[in-house]
Amino acid sequence: LRSLAADKGYDDMGFREELRAEGVRPLIKHRVFAPYDHAHNARIDDDLYNQRSVCETVNSVIKRSYGSAVRARAWYRQFREIVLAAAVYNVEQAVKQ
Repeated sequence: LRSLAADKGYDDMGFREELRAEGVRPLIKHRVFAPYDHAHNARIDDDLYNQRSVCETVNSVIKRSYGSAVRARAWYRQFREIVLAAAVYNVEQAVKQ
């Protein structure tokens, strides 16, 4: 993981510092409380940050198409369900093209 794009709900300095300590670049917009927050937000690479909206769109389509609940109880089976739903979505998109 090289970078993490998140919305303003994850705007916490402790979280940012933990990401940086692990070598992950946080792409999280700052909540604007002071003029320097605008400057922080201006330094974020828009091309990388905008990938977040693409991911959210795909997640939304998958949830609407296949349901938002997983039926498995164990985390590894839940992970398999999510991966399978994403794979089916990718196959559907490939067939459409």
